[in-house]
Amino acid sequence: MNWVSELYGPFFDAHNWSTVITSGSDWLIILSLVTIECLLSVDNAVVLAAQTQALPTKVQREKSLFYGLWGAYLFRFLIIGLGTYLIHFWEIKVIGSLYLIYLVYSFFRKTRVVRTKKLASEKKHHIPLFWSVVAQIEFMDVVFSVDSVLASLAISPNPVIVLIGGMIGILAMRGVAEIIMKLMSKIPELQPMAYILIAIIALKLLLSIPMIDIEIPAPLFGVIVIAAVVITLIIHYVRKDRKKADERRDNEE
Repeated sequence: MNWVSELYGPFFDAHNWSTVITSGSDWLIILSLVTIECLLSVDNAVVLAAQTQALPTKVQREKSLFYGLWGAYLFRFLIIGLGTYLIHFWEIKVIGSLYLIYLVYSFFRKTRVVRTKKLASEKKHHIPLFWSVVAQIEFMDVVFSVDSVLASLAISPNPVIVLIGGMIGILAMRGVAEIIMKLMSKIPELQPMAYILIAIIALKLLLSIPMIDIEIPAPLFGVIVIAAVVITLIIHYVRKDRKKADERRDNEE
């Protein structure tokens, strides 16, 4: 049990928490960690928003993100303690990447009618659809936590600082995921765009494993996401204007 107290002891040190919370310099570090968390988790927000689309109602989608949030906090606590060993866990990135590729394949292979039938059939399975989506969210949180935790521990060796920064960053990313989710319900073109981005994310994960060791910088990926959203919005409004023009023309005839 000595290794447990060695890894997780600092989390239960009241003096450590008191020092961090009352230190202005530590809060500056936490702010920088939140920024890093947000930059590294843009891809996580895209995946989360896409995963929730499997649920039929808005209430269930928001609820799945809420449950996923607390699971993410628990896993982040566990992963920070194991931070020094995470560099060896590259296999989880490969599994996560393959899972994302499967998501993209499933989305583009099946029509919306087939997907609707699938949702109805999945309700009969032993695991309800809602909890299946929550489990998928938790799994992807673990996959994306690896890079965030390693980057954060490189800035501050104090696990309490890393935990506070990570928790605030995760909450911010849930907010971004909810915004993307709401946009998807209003702009249908955003859903296929999200899955194209997920394919890029899968490639990004595969390239980052030690045998390949190619990192796509987080700011560059952020630019890709923004550009994809802007292009999709332009396509949506061009289609909308054409539809209105066609309806006007039909009415005139």
